[in-house]
Amino acid sequence: MDWQGQKLAEMLMQLLLVASAVAAFAVGYAMADFQLMLLVYAGGVVLTALVTVPNWPFFNRHPLKWLDAAEAERHPRPQVSAAAVAATGGKKKTGKNK
Repeated sequence: MDWQGQKLAEMLMQLLLVASAVAAFAVGYAMADFQLMLLVYAGGVVLTALVTVPNWPFFNRHPLKWLDAAEAERHPRPQVSAAAVAATGGKKKTGKNK
């Protein structure tokens, strides 16, 4: 699953869970049956899991292009030099104001 597919899966999950909660509440209120409301919501959760958990092809429309090993060796990742660390102070910011 690619990054856009993960975003789509999360949006679908949120939408389907909210929609099933609203539908379950409406059915439970109209029928005055708490057990039926829980069953409708449980069905919505199962449907949501079936839609979002498997790696369906529509979640993989934008695959990442990885470098092969030979290409990665020809273009190594840049290393941070000691001079660059010294120029920034070499300390991590703690985020605390004194």
